[in-house]
Amino acid sequence: MFTSFFDQYDWESTKQSIYAKTAQDVLAALHTKERRTLEDFKALISPAAAPFLEQMANMSHAITQKRFGKTIQMFAPMYLSNECQNICTYCGFSLDNKIPRTTLSATQILAETQAIKSMGYDHILLVTGEANKTVGVDYFKRALQIIRPHFSHISIEVQPLDQTDYTELISEGLNTVLVYQETYHREDYKKHHPKGKKSNFNYRLETPDRLGRAGVKKIGLGVLIGLEDWRTDSFFTALHLAYLERNYWQTKYSISFPRLRPAEGYLEPKVEMNDRELTQLICAYRIYNEEVELSLSTRERPIFRNHAFKLGITSMSAGSKTNPGGYAVEQESLEQFATSDERSPAAIAAMIKSEGYEVVWKDWDLTYDVV
Repeated sequence: MFTSFFDQYDWESTKQSIYAKTAQDVLAALHTKERRTLEDFKALISPAAAPFLEQMANMSHAITQKRFGKTIQMFAPMYLSNECQNICTYCGFSLDNKIPRTTLSATQILAETQAIKSMGYDHILLVTGEANKTVGVDYFKRALQIIRPHFSHISIEVQPLDQTDYTELISEGLNTVLVYQETYHREDYKKHHPKGKKSNFNYRLETPDRLGRAGVKKIGLGVLIGLEDWRTDSFFTALHLAYLERNYWQTKYSISFPRLRPAEGYLEPKVEMNDRELTQLICAYRIYNEEVELSLSTRERPIFRNHAFKLGITSMSAGSKTNPGGYAVEQESLEQFATSDERSPAAIAAMIKSEGYEVVWKDWDLTYDVV
């Protein structure tokens, strides 16, 4: 389990190590002829790397085109439920927020499916709050049975489940599971998750292990940027990725970059990350790991997404609704968080194509070796 590996690292000493990196360390990471290490990644996300951003961007762009070509895969999230039994300080669905709760019925799921399909999508991400009793494995199985005939690739972002649960869902057509640790800072994690099953740090941390053993096609990792020092959290994400690639090498991996956005019960970010720093992080991941897929959501501003997608990003969402039934059923229900890029999928696709890229509406099936 990753937990025993993770516990060998101390947050503060790791943070100090990142901030102690020098310009010489950055140059060594950029110009090494060997496979880049986690120490190289520390250098690339350090403050010392900021003056090298243009060089990093050019290198990241070249690596991405060599590995993935000039293609961007597009997907849409479908929120099935805002019911949740957790208290999370940053989420609009948190149990302590007195909001109307709703869970889509089979008929409503089909209506949302048809609305998203009409936009051209063939890759869908199913999202719920964490409410095991009302939105549990049986509900997910029924949803997959409804949705599977309409989409070639189905991802979920729901509560962590047991390995046997994932095995059942994979047999129903599940391809990918996104499970964000939110923050790898164990003590601060407790502050942000005081109630509910999500308060179990280790159970969430070990979810990708259960997914790997279940044989899921792809696992998505990430943290909620703004809860803690983004450089240190990103290092632990890269550490987690390195561990998973060694132990579950037949699985593919993706990284997302959600920055804290306004929501009901809004939490002020502990640490701000500006656009240059997010660009640095995207490039650092691409230079460190040429195989991992990188995803950028509608949390980001249009002007940023217009430029950043060329620097290492492989997938983007568009036209996203973060409320249950937001596409066709109940368009005014409460959002989980506010989106920033509200352009239509057609507008995003046109922007991507105007830069000489191809839009892929379904998940590509890339094969590669991980050593």
